[in-house]
Amino acid sequence: MNKRAISAGALISLAAEKIVMADGGTIGAATPVQMGQPGAPAQPVEEKTVSYVRKEFRATAETRKRPPLIAEAMVDADVEIPGLIQKGKLLTLTTEEALKHKVADFRAETIESVLEHLGLAGSQVRRVSPNWAEELVRFLTNPIVSSLLMTIGMLGIILEIRTPGFGVPGVLGITSLGLFFWGHWLVQLAGWEEMLLVGSGLALLVLEVFVIPGFGLAGVLGIGALLAGLSLSLIGGGATWEFVIKAVGRVIISIFLALAASLVMLRFLPRLPFGRRLILETGLPAGEGYASAPADDSSWLGKSGTVFSPLRPAGIAEIDGERVDVVSDGEFIDSGTPIVVTRVDGNRIVVRRHRVSTEGG
Repeated sequence: MNKRAISAGALISLAAEKIVMADGGTIGAATPVQMGQPGAPAQPVEEKTVSYVRKEFRATAETRKRPPLIAEAMVDADVEIPGLIQKGKLLTLTTEEALKHKVADFRAETIESVLEHLGLAGSQVRRVSPNWAEELVRFLTNPIVSSLLMTIGMLGIILEIRTPGFGVPGVLGITSLGLFFWGHWLVQLAGWEEMLLVGSGLALLVLEVFVIPGFGLAGVLGIGALLAGLSLSLIGGGATWEFVIKAVGRVIISIFLALAASLVMLRFLPRLPFGRRLILETGLPAGEGYASAPADDSSWLGKSGTVFSPLRPAGIAEIDGERVDVVSDGEFIDSGTPIVVTRVDGNRIVVRRHRVSTEGG
């Protein structure tokens, strides 16, 4: 034992055939406690739990022929041992005290001295150390690294959505999120549920950007699913409220950093030599025959009319006595509502409610 065996460590030590302690070691202080709210101290548990743990310590000590009353005193402050521990105090033994009261068997400072004392001098000692895979998983699940992977993953996906085709940002984003989930999958923090939440969140956000005009329910649900999936991937069983809040905070910070970085990069990327390869700069001037909308459609800009069929958000409006296919700017508009054409995008005529003044007369 080098050098501490407290709480569950004390029970593990008592279960060993031989207890060998280094100088300056301690063993004991094993009363069960319950974690409280964030920032609050640990709370005592019910007598039922203390009784069970106390007898578990006693039975273990009896099995190894060690003083059972000392084992109980490590768990229950109500146990008193004259000359050793007063009632109301938990028992913790130093190396000298453990040897004196027959809890520890002998003292040693190195593995070699332990083997020599047991008559096993010269035995081959194999020291277990983490392999490369364990080191890699430990690296990927490091709080700083996992937060960085989330940020890079979100940044890559945002840039990929905002640039044509599929290229470096998309590959980088998917790879980063893949490494994030792979590391947390191996340590059993992330599962299919968390990955489905993140995938659903990204799908809803893409739908909100490319299909549904404006920002509404799909966008809110997408952000919520993304936040929940990434946060749950950082939280294990038995996590305290304090840890949960910290995990959610890490995810929120990563998402905000990705959004901020994407705004900066989309602004300055076209000015960089590398960025020019990702951004389409070829113009389509009207002098060469290109036009953003047919001439007939452009003539509707600024004109007023009424909704003929409900706009949900697409439908038909009557403008200057003609029925025209239009789309609202994101809201549902009922039949008979006055509208005005705000812009013409290609063959899409976009309208909004026309708030006609009713003052005067």
